[in-house]
Amino acid sequence: MHGFVSPVYVRSDLPGSRHRVDHVEAAADELLKWAKRGPRWHKAMTLCSSALEGDPIDPQIIRKAFAAAAKEAQMLLPSD
Repeated sequence: MHGFVSPVYVRSDLPGSRHRVDHVEAAADELLKWAKRGPRWHKAMTLCSSALEGDPIDPQIIRKAFAAAAKEAQMLLPSD
């Protein structure tokens, strides 16, 4: 598993609920659920896919890209 140093929280389909994303695998799963797919979504998905295929990408780079994609899609929530 490719873990993040700190999690990213994103909106859930359930009101009052959120998803805690703390590794590359979970980030890829979340990205696939989103309808809004802009340039930051594509960058984050490319990085996730590459890491899952074995490319040595620092998980923190992927975390940053995932957070940017979440913000772009208006899915990002504060971490408290």
